[in-house]
Amino acid sequence: MGIFEKFKLGFKKSADNLKSGLREIIIKKEIDDSTLDKIEEFLISSDVGIDAASDIKDIIAQKKIDPNEDPISEVNKILKEYIIELMQPLEKKKFFEKKENLNVILVSGVNGVGKTTTIGKIGKIFRENNNEVLFSACDTFRAAAIDQLEQWAGKVNATIIKSSPGSDPASVAYKALEHAKNNNINQVLIDTAGRLQNKKNLMDEFKKIANVIKKSDGTAPHEVILVLDATSGQNIINQLEEFNKIIPLTGLIMTKLDGTAKGGVLIAISKKYKVPIVGLGLGEKEDDLQIFNAEQFANAFTQSN
Repeated sequence: MGIFEKFKLGFKKSADNLKSGLREIIIKKEIDDSTLDKIEEFLISSDVGIDAASDIKDIIAQKKIDPNEDPISEVNKILKEYIIELMQPLEKKKFFEKKENLNVILVSGVNGVGKTTTIGKIGKIFRENNNEVLFSACDTFRAAAIDQLEQWAGKVNATIIKSSPGSDPASVAYKALEHAKNNNINQVLIDTAGRLQNKKNLMDEFKKIANVIKKSDGTAPHEVILVLDATSGQNIINQLEEFNKIIPLTGLIMTKLDGTAKGGVLIAISKKYKVPIVGLGLGEKEDDLQIFNAEQFANAFTQSN
């Protein structure tokens, strides 16, 4: 299956929701003010966000769609062009390239978003690009998380630094960096415990990990990635805001897009926060983390060729 087919399949629920919604709203050849308002309301209800929905409504109004053309196709075309223009600057394709120097990636997110699995999938792509990879098992609250990361390390031929459950996560991260420096490992992925953005002690611990690894490498972490669950809809906005306050984020990964019709939330956060998008989780298989491509996303979201 090609990359576009994976995107298209992964976004099928979101795209079907968009297609059926527009079909119900646009019943006349001419798009009047009432129809424009309904399109805007529908986009907001599809988690595209108030700002982006307002932008798209204004563009449709200004375009003066030719009544001889299919209005649904024309609206879809406008939406696709808007998504590409908005999101192309947020592509972060160099993230997966081979690094010559030590590159430390701190991975965060709330419980259940799929952080550990995502780290494993990132590690797989890194190894395919000839990187030496180390996983740092800093989710010491859950023994299962350490075991899971160890399994991924075996699958992708990565080194793992771990400690016993209940250990200080920051000390595990520090040991991981020291091991990487001493063994010429260029990519270090730090798995952290799932933490709710409103739990101050856990958020403080996340900050502590970042501060402690600076004692090993003053420039680390080089990347701070937030993993988000697409099925959470607008709750994602709060998570992004709170994590970004603790340590400025350098990238996002959205998981579980294949299981939701709420894929529009990616447009909403792109419009509001302009945080680069590293990849999208479009399934549970090892190769279902797709490097983010704005045009492929736009085509899949609107089900265009």
